[in-house]
Amino acid sequence: MQAPLDSRLLLTFVRAARSGSLSATALQIGRTQSAVTMQMQRLEEILGQALLHRSGSGVRLTRAGERFLAYAERILKMHDEALEAFSGDRVRGSIVFGSPEDYLAAFFPALLESFGARHPDIEIKVVSAPTVELRVLLHSRQIDLAMVSVPNPQGTDDIIRTEPLVWVGSKPTLELHEFGDSVRLALSASNAVDHRAACDALARAGLRYDISYASNSIAGLIAVTRSGLAISVMTRKPVPPDLHILGDPLPPLPRLGVRLAFAEAEQSPAIAAFADHIRRTLPTL
Repeated sequence: MQAPLDSRLLLTFVRAARSGSLSATALQIGRTQSAVTMQMQRLEEILGQALLHRSGSGVRLTRAGERFLAYAERILKMHDEALEAFSGDRVRGSIVFGSPEDYLAAFFPALLESFGARHPDIEIKVVSAPTVELRVLLHSRQIDLAMVSVPNPQGTDDIIRTEPLVWVGSKPTLELHEFGDSVRLALSASNAVDHRAACDALARAGLRYDISYASNSIAGLIAVTRSGLAISVMTRKPVPPDLHILGDPLPPLPRLGVRLAFAEAEQSPAIAAFADHIRRTLPTL
């Protein structure tokens, strides 16, 4: 008789699939990397198929892993819904939540829909701002919690998810943009993580650049990028399908970690419920 599927194995698998790293997964679930490796081996033994390709740069899904990921996500979703449906009194309250605009565009609709179905009595107000501004708002207690970006997330133990930064243009290659000998950029504010990452990467690669357009709105950056007058930098998830992710000769960009930050050390039941929901759900989106 085949062994039953353990929800803990499924959660670890989903996080490994989304992060592409067993070490990052270990940090997210509070286990050692060797323990995560053993969990994945156990899951593969139960299913009788290899789910992950392992290499020095991380892990990626096999064809069987891609098929199983959809089942794992559905099982975990039903598991959480069943627990919350029979958890007793409903939580009530109001939350002011902050997030960079690209994370809101990529993740918030799914987060809000699933959370609202389980906690209809919790009101959530949203503030969109870059990470550096969100930290100021948290310090002044104008927002309760925020999803913030962390550069160089390795070794940070509360990372929920990592997202790659990518170069984005209106044409498939940099050469087709015909910028001449200086790359024309549309970037967010100079204190933003993506702005600094783009400038640092180009400087290390010895490529000349001009910051031709500036906008803290991802919609503004997308509009300029669509015009073909400049290329931009953003996280991969919200890149529209009509734009292109660019490679060589542009240098690689770092991954950003996503973590939660709070205004108060002690959270209300409503804030704690939303934070727990983000920790469970964000890695699967």
